[in-house]
Amino acid sequence: MSAWLDAFVPAFGLLALGAVLKRVLLPDDRVWAGMERLIYWVLLPALIVAALAQVDLATLPLGRIVVVIWGALGIGTALALMVARGLRQDHGAMTSILMGGIRFNNLVGFAVAGALFGGEGIVMAAVATGVIVPFVQFVTTAAFAIGGRGAAFRPLEVARQIALNPLIIACALGFGIAALGGLPPGIGPTVQALGRASVALGLLCVGAALTAESFSDRPLLQFLTGFQKLVIMPALTLALCRLFGLEGLTVTIAVMFMALPTAATSYVMSRAMGGDAKLMAAITTTEHVAAVITLPLWILWLGL
Repeated sequence: MSAWLDAFVPAFGLLALGAVLKRVLLPDDRVWAGMERLIYWVLLPALIVAALAQVDLATLPLGRIVVVIWGALGIGTALALMVARGLRQDHGAMTSILMGGIRFNNLVGFAVAGALFGGEGIVMAAVATGVIVPFVQFVTTAAFAIGGRGAAFRPLEVARQIALNPLIIACALGFGIAALGGLPPGIGPTVQALGRASVALGLLCVGAALTAESFSDRPLLQFLTGFQKLVIMPALTLALCRLFGLEGLTVTIAVMFMALPTAATSYVMSRAMGGDAKLMAAITTTEHVAAVITLPLWILWLGL
């Protein structure tokens, strides 16, 4: 029980603290925007590079991990589009349903993986992030480009946005450094120190972005999207893990990361790219609240 409390109380407690700080001590949006940029461009990439640099690529079943996670994400993409079309939602709402259905809050994942499994959990969390991010980034960027604001789909522009994504760059660097034998002395501890700062600050920023006013906005869409993200996606991933023979911590981290609520940056992305930002804020808030229950239950189901 103490291990569970050590894993989940800090993660979700920091979310709650971020919400309080936003309303009591740091109400200025510019403060949080600055921290979000620092986390997105520096601290989280450092965490990913530091973790992936330790991966033993020779023993990692990377091909099967990619097949499992991309397979689940592909099915999830189709389901989200079916929900949007079946309920006759416009393009903006479709992008919110899609991001709510397949994007993930890797900061919560890193916090829980590190608390439950230590350094090995952080490494596997970075591997999961490295596999999920390229797929999700491509699909969501393409979704905004196709049909949004009457603009034509430009494959080169989508490819440019994906290639310049700091998390994708960090994943490529991390795998490359691992292939070369890891980070050199002095550099490794520096990158690791930057990475450790990302989790607590990131969770505070996520909490600051959540709003109680979101619960009443289109509850059916919130429920369907949340059910897909927090129940269907991890169930699909678990089934595919069994089908392709993955075992142990690999299965646990893969399922756990697919059971995470959507990224808080989904709201920022929706607002910047012409999506339905109000619906995205609602989905983000309710998924994080529901994940307080669903994420521990998935870990329990996996036998921890």
